[in-house]
Amino acid sequence: MNLIVRSTVLSALFFAAFALPAQAQVTVKDPWVRATVSQQKATGAFMQITSTQDARLIEAKSPVAGVVEVHEMKMEKDVMKMRALTEGLALPAGKSVELKPGGYHVMLMDLKQQVKEGDVIPLTLVVEGKDKKRSTIEVKAPAKPLAGAAKAPEKMDHQHKH
Repeated sequence: MNLIVRSTVLSALFFAAFALPAQAQVTVKDPWVRATVSQQKATGAFMQITSTQDARLIEAKSPVAGVVEVHEMKMEKDVMKMRALTEGLALPAGKSVELKPGGYHVMLMDLKQQVKEGDVIPLTLVVEGKDKKRSTIEVKAPAKPLAGAAKAPEKMDHQHKH
């Protein structure tokens, strides 16, 4: 290949690479689900999520639960309130967002069975980029006891909208 043709091909490849829409790369670190007792119908999933570009965690799914929602917990006056994030959870570019007990988390409700310590719970996370394109991330989260977490507040308002 002569130098002019090679240069033209390389230039075309270079510009084509930058013409493609940028896709957010999302990584999940240290996922886990809180184990339950028998008859318990809800639990939480926790992890750290980092995206290379601004994105949103807009949905989560799991075969172990009838309903899965992205939630936040926060104190309002002296009452801990939990609510579903109907617009999803912001994932700012380059920043790790921690889903943890007492904060943001994935709520698994209408559990189909007890989640026992050591079980591995499959989760599908749906992330939407600024361009509205969606991607899914398959996560395998081990079930662990909630050891060392802060005591539950005495008052709690748990709101779900279905």
